[in-house]
Amino acid sequence: MVVEEKAMDVDDNQIIDEATPKEQKIYTLEILKIIKEAQQQHGLRHGDYQRYRGYCSRRLRRLRKVLKIIQGEKRHFKKKDVSPLMVSDDKFLQVLLIMAERAWSYAMQLRQESNTERRKKFHLISRLRKAATYSLQLQELIENVNCDARTKLEAQAYVAWMHGSLHFELQLWKKAMENFKKAQVVYGNLAAALPESEKIMYNARVEELSPSLRYCAYNIGDTTAIDDLMQMRGQLSGELLASLDSLIAQTREKHASSEVMWRGKSCGNVPSRAAGLLIADSRLNQTLEKATSNQAVIDLLEAHLIDCKDAIATVRDHFKNELKKDSEKTSPPQHLLTYLQYIKLSRTFERNLALVKAAEESGKAKPEDFVRLYEAALHNLVEISQLQDDKDFLQEHEAKTKAYRAFRCFYMAQSLANVHRWHEVMALYHRSLEHIKDALHYTKVLPADLIETLKNLHTSIEGAQCAAHARSVLEEGQEEDSGINKYTKSKKPLYERLHEYREDPALLTKQPNVYKLPPSMQSIPCKPLFFDLAFNMVEFPDLSDKLGYPAKKAGQAGLTGFVKGLWGWGNK
Repeated sequence: MVVEEKAMDVDDNQIIDEATPKEQKIYTLEILKIIKEAQQQHGLRHGDYQRYRGYCSRRLRRLRKVLKIIQGEKRHFKKKDVSPLMVSDDKFLQVLLIMAERAWSYAMQLRQESNTERRKKFHLISRLRKAATYSLQLQELIENVNCDARTKLEAQAYVAWMHGSLHFELQLWKKAMENFKKAQVVYGNLAAALPESEKIMYNARVEELSPSLRYCAYNIGDTTAIDDLMQMRGQLSGELLASLDSLIAQTREKHASSEVMWRGKSCGNVPSRAAGLLIADSRLNQTLEKATSNQAVIDLLEAHLIDCKDAIATVRDHFKNELKKDSEKTSPPQHLLTYLQYIKLSRTFERNLALVKAAEESGKAKPEDFVRLYEAALHNLVEISQLQDDKDFLQEHEAKTKAYRAFRCFYMAQSLANVHRWHEVMALYHRSLEHIKDALHYTKVLPADLIETLKNLHTSIEGAQCAAHARSVLEEGQEEDSGINKYTKSKKPLYERLHEYREDPALLTKQPNVYKLPPSMQSIPCKPLFFDLAFNMVEFPDLSDKLGYPAKKAGQAGLTGFVKGLWGWGNK
């Protein structure tokens, strides 16, 4: 009976222990924060995916060693997956995350190498499949263990982003767009729920997904997406800009035509890089119209100019032999090169005008700044006019040159007006009016907005001429009333003009111009380097005969001669 009672007590204790709920540990894995910090510290700041891949391998080896899930011994391999029953720490969740990151970084490394070796494209896709598989395993593991809501949401967004990258490489645009959109929505909601200190990283991920989404939309059938991509180019930097450039380049090469005409002449067979640039140039005006600010216009034009430079270099390398043989510059490759140079110079001219507009909007620019910008624009027009001998072409750019010379003269006059050089100011205003008059003779070739601007400039110059003339007359009258003359304006100190009388108010200030200190240097004879010490020992010959002196007589050598010589009287 005693044994039975003890057994009953044990069973009751076990029932009580099982009925008491134990506090389960909640696991947290900040996926985006972990991978972003690791990427920035181990190579991806400079686009070195191989270095990041090596870090992932070393990190994975350390995690398996610490968690005691090493896969076999030195000679034998035995695979050990992370199961929900094994999870007792957050580090177990990091194992699958690092495995997915290692496969993804290897795929990105292969993407860089696939530009020269096409066969690596297949290896790239297999690595992305592996990364997507590991991300799914990570999501299943997080769902089966006790993790917080943020970890689950981050796992869903990470899986969607990884599958979107895989479908993007497979050119499954609809599936890729769905996954990217899902990841963007989840990251956007997380950013809205998190504090300000952690919100920046998630907003950056949302912006990173925008170019890929627009590219997928374009390939699905949205023709306006490529314009949005071009507009986004001026707003991104770093890795996002590099990925966007690759997307735009792929679109250009996909839709590039084999033959291009310019000014009624064929450019021949155009390389894909140059053809892509021509397509981008044809769409650039529409993109510029959609720009929200003048700075965005400048950024788009500068990015386009970089592409122009690369395209010109590509054409020169591609048609190196043909360009050397073409002495008269009439071949299609030379015509294509001229066309690309025209695009580069014309877009540079537009960029300079956009800088002028930005300076006007800022209100802080000086007239000298406008003179410099218009000087650069005129230089572009001169270079453009040297590209072709066509009469209409030359007439158009000659009219633009005269128009913008008027603007340059106007701002040069304003610059000289600040230093009160009124004669030069009046001459420059007159020259500006002459340029406007010459430019308005070509109203058929000038744009309507430029003609309107020239008319407004003509009105401004007429008013500025009257103001300059009035100020010059007033200053002359003030000089006569106050006794200021040319001597007052001189910078001579007081000691040099003591013979002149005038009232100089500057002498009553704290720094009167009385004497120049330190005094100016004066030239003096040079001191000899050596003294002639043998001069006192030299006996010079007697030259009295040659000089006409009479010789001494012998009779005067007595006592009388001595006395006469002693007292200073007698014969010499």
